[in-house]
Amino acid sequence: MELAQIYLFIRKLHHFAGVKLYISFIGMLLCSGLEGVSILLLAPMLNVLGLFDSTSYQIPYISSLAAPLSHVSEDYRLPLLLALFVLLIMIKTYLDRVFAIMDARIEQGFYRQLQLEVYQGLMLSNWSFFLRKRKADFIHIATSELPRVNYGVYQSLNLFATFLFTIVQVGIAWMLSPSLTGGVLLCGILLALYSRTFVKKSRRLGEEATKLYQQYYAGMTDHLNGMKDIKSNGMEEKHISWFRSVCERIENNSIVFTRVQTTSGVYYKLASSLLLAGFIYMAYAVLKVEPAKLILISVIFSRLWPKFATLQSSWERLAQSLPAFTTLANLLKECEAAKELTLADLHLDDKAPRMTQGIECRGLYYRYGDNKTYALDNINLYIPANSMTAIVGKSGAGKSTLIDTLIGMVKPERGEVRIDGRPLISAEGESGNGNGSPFAFRQTVSYVSQEPFLFHATLRENLLIAAPDASEAQMWEALKFAASEEFVRRLPQGLDTELGDRGIRLSGGERQRIVLARAILRKPSVLILDEATSSLDSENEAHIQAALEKLKGSMTIIVIAHRLSTIRHVDQVLVLEQGRLIRQGGYQQLAAESDSVFGKLLSYQQTGYAAASVSSQ
Repeated sequence: MELAQIYLFIRKLHHFAGVKLYISFIGMLLCSGLEGVSILLLAPMLNVLGLFDSTSYQIPYISSLAAPLSHVSEDYRLPLLLALFVLLIMIKTYLDRVFAIMDARIEQGFYRQLQLEVYQGLMLSNWSFFLRKRKADFIHIATSELPRVNYGVYQSLNLFATFLFTIVQVGIAWMLSPSLTGGVLLCGILLALYSRTFVKKSRRLGEEATKLYQQYYAGMTDHLNGMKDIKSNGMEEKHISWFRSVCERIENNSIVFTRVQTTSGVYYKLASSLLLAGFIYMAYAVLKVEPAKLILISVIFSRLWPKFATLQSSWERLAQSLPAFTTLANLLKECEAAKELTLADLHLDDKAPRMTQGIECRGLYYRYGDNKTYALDNINLYIPANSMTAIVGKSGAGKSTLIDTLIGMVKPERGEVRIDGRPLISAEGESGNGNGSPFAFRQTVSYVSQEPFLFHATLRENLLIAAPDASEAQMWEALKFAASEEFVRRLPQGLDTELGDRGIRLSGGERQRIVLARAILRKPSVLILDEATSSLDSENEAHIQAALEKLKGSMTIIVIAHRLSTIRHVDQVLVLEQGRLIRQGGYQQLAAESDSVFGKLLSYQQTGYAAASVSSQ
């Protein structure tokens, strides 16, 4: 299974690099051949030095290479051979550099391609996919598993390149002495079979490393997101202890893997020294191999045997990274299955037209995962265009889920959503309509959540994310609408003030007003406010309510509200309970029904406000 995953990513590399990949392999073979030829030149050099007689030239292939030397004066033979030797080494060194740079470009380019593929896969996936996953898992894969995959791909290619080099060197040795070469190869194969246990250990350590880093990133993300709770409740020591434990296990995993690799390396070095000693003795004392041939074979195998150790080490490192291949391949497969967009959709020039009639839900059913209880249970409703609608209900009634379905963020289990009478999203699948698609429709929607999010950038950049072409005057107009102009002008750098991580340098109410300004700046067809005024004081809430009143009739406004006093002027109220739409009508109409859910909620809030007023006095 893991080998299939490796093949998948090697195919991706082949698709990315194309012919450059083959040029790289040809270069490796060429460098191996040059190194082999430079070794073979040792025989004629030794003969010129007088260490062996002319019979040394009877070694296969060397005699034919050395034949032209007979026409050269004896005074120039050695300098000529040395110059040729140096020239070959220089050519090989230069080619090594050229192909090393080429390989680095391919490797870094492929890594960038993998990064982009993962990020694009996430960005083009539907919202339901993110409801099933942890944000920390994505960070873990992008920052830990993806580099391991890239390393593993090149480790497999290096493994193949080393194998090719070994084949070339073995071929040269075989030409010199098939019997000796066969004996050394047999020993190498036996040692490789024995070393399979190290590969299995490396794979287990790789699986453990994947789990440990997953815990590491998940814990770090949770702790940083919950830092205020940690510090306000004095839980620092508990979390430091957890972090210390995870780091110690990661450290131990790395040390154990190093121990496995060095142990196998020790075995190979010991075996190589014993084999080389036995090989020389057998060749000289038993097989009576000619001295020149023996020296050549000894030199070849002294360079060749470390390649066996390199093959083993590379295979262990590859085995250690195998779990990362599976993790990344599974993520890409899941992203493909959850894809709701293509890159072409992001570059459509035609913007979706504004909604002119309204939003309709027909028999909507939706459940999260395998839950038996429906988050939405047979929802039928109609929201006219350019009206203001409030959705109310207790926590967990399905209000936010209904919004997600209305704008095509999640796909219903049954039923459909229609925009201007045409299907937007249904249980049978998404279909084009006057607004193009759920993605195109969302280009006309501005959504303000109850947990306002701002990017770690300047206030100006946060506004321009929503409307890149907005002028400064338009930005100030949106800020004025959201009751933000006054405090923004007091900021150190005004619009160019850095807001910090998630806008932490602003108060909760200030963040909500900035996000609301950003939403208005888009000039949406549909404005959705999900508890968007929950962090505001009464004065600023009153300002925003008055501003929303001015927008009535120019866009469709949908408000999720717990403060029922803020929705007195809406056109209709939808009351949800346990995923069902149990009541709808005007505010005054529903408020008069004292025994209804809406009437009880309103009564509880009025009683609470009265008690709070008495207490403050």
